[in-house]
Formats: sequence, C-alpha cells, structure tokens
Amino acid sequence: MIEDPIFLVGAERSGTTLLRLMLDYHPQLAFQYEFEFVVDRIDAQGNFPNLADYHDYLAYDRIFLSTGFTLSLSPELNYPELVNSFLLQKQQRSQKPRVGATVHRRFDQLLRLWPTAYFIHLVRDGRDVAQSNIVMGWAGNLYNGVDAWIEAEQLWQQLSAQVAPERQITIYYEQLIANSDQVLQEVCRFIGLPFDRAMYDYAQHTTYQLPNPGIGQQWRKKISPYQIRLAESKIASLLEERGYELSGLAPLEITPWLHWKCQVQNRWAKLLFRIRRYSFGLCLADYLSRRLHWVGWQKRVRLRLNQIDEKYLK
Repeated sequence: MIEDPIFLVGAERSGTTLLRLMLDYHPQLAFQYEFEFVVDRIDAQGNFPNLADYHDYLAYDRIFLSTGFTLSLSPELNYPELVNSFLLQKQQRSQKPRVGATVHRRFDQLLRLWPTAYFIHLVRDGRDVAQSNIVMGWAGNLYNGVDAWIEAEQLWQQLSAQVAPERQITIYYEQLIANSDQVLQEVCRFIGLPFDRAMYDYAQHTTYQLPNPGIGQQWRKKISPYQIRLAESKIASLLEERGYELSGLAPLEITPWLHWKCQVQNRWAKLLFRIRRYSFGLCLADYLSRRLHWVGWQKRVRLRLNQIDEKYLK
C-alpha cells in the first residue's frame, strides 16, 4: 500500500480542479482527478463492497472509465489493495515519486484505506460555490446550492479531528488566486517537496488560465441581494467560522412556506436542466430503469448519459 498519498478534499466548485492541475504539474507529484469511485461504495458502517459488485459498478462509472485504469482480476486482491492499485497506476504512468487525488464527498472514508494519508482541505466562499452549482445544473437556487458546501465543510470538521495536525492543511481559494506563489510554497512545504514554477505549466496545456485575483468574490457582482440572503440564512455562522465577511444584508426568515417554495423551485430547475441536456426521453428512461430495477437497461442508459456528459464537461 502507498503509505503517504495526498488527498485534496473540499466541496465541488471550490477551485479543486485549479489546485489539482497545479499539483499534477509538479515534477515530483502525480495527482489524479475525481477519485470518488473509491469511497462511494463503502457503506455507512464502513464496510467495503463486494468485489464482484464493485467491478460491475465501475463498468459504467463515467469518471472511472475516463481514467483508463485497469482492474486486477487476482482473487487474492482485497478492496483496499484494489483501490490502492489505481493510485499506483497513476504514479507509474507519471513516473513521479509522490501521488495524490481529489475527493469531494465521503472523504472521511479515505482513512479506512490510507490511515497515514495527507490532506489538503480547500475552502472557497460558500456563496460562490452555490452560484457555481446553479450554473452546473446541480441546484436551482442559492438556498439549496449551499447544501453541498455545508456537507463538505462539516465532513472536514469531523475528519480533521481524526488526522494528526502535521498531516493536514487548509487552503483558501481566494488566497490561492491572489497570492499563488505564497500559497503553493506553503503547500509544497506541507507535503515535503520543493516549490517549482512548473506548477504553472498547466496553463499551456489545458483550458484553465493562470490564477486571476479578479474572479474571487463573484457573489458580490453576480448574485441578487435576495439570493444572497437565502444563502446566508443557512450558512452565515459557517461563513464567519471560515473567516468570510457577511454581506450586511438584513437576515431572511425562512418560513415553512418559503422553505417549501425553495425546495419545489430547486427540483423543477434541476429537472429542466436535465431535460435540456439529455432530452425528455432519456431522462424518462433513466427514471424508469432505476425505479423498475432493470439493471441491463439502466446500464445502457447510464452509458448514454456518460457520453453526453463527456461532451459538455470537456
């Protein structure tokens, strides 16, 4: 087993892709993108999945299929050894001494697999994360858009209490884009590697641009006061705990009626987004195949959805 993998954790849309690219372009560090497929099938009690079922799951998981990782068919390989082999494959392809991966959810389960891992926690203003979730079609309003941020931050609070201080660090997205050299030097010291300006070479080979301080705090420019109040009704205290300044707008009372209205709006907006992306027929097939538990049909639908997602998420 790899003794000291490095995991970048935090909510999706928090800037993890930017930091992951920077880390992956370090000459001594290979960094894998979304690695959730190693934790998603661990159950609530921490039990590892049946290997045959897990192989079947990976057969139509879009992210896993995009990695090109191979599955060992050795009957002697247990679950921790199997998922560890994915990191080994990433490391061997890159021919670099250190390896890590990004995980956005259920990252507390990583300790069951790698008890001495290092953790980089990336946090971004929850209002910006919520707005980005709406753009991605994952939420219909800021009231619901902050939920994934809340979940990730609360999960980090639980995980950080179990990790030795020398094996964890918190980085702020706003500082990363405003003072990149300083933050990257801090990260490199944390993982025991020298800072290298090759970490910025990602801008020459990907669609991601060099850090731009002007893209921080977008919520101040792009979100209506009402939506800001909706977000802050849920995350005001957590924002302040993370060192973020509140808007100063009057608090919004969330009545049962307003809560219900937001929930309905959220579901409707997400449904319309899915129909626009995938078509009504494919959305209906996805719903029916899951409700009826027609595994073969569900797999075919999932693969078709994957193809469409690949087109949009390139």
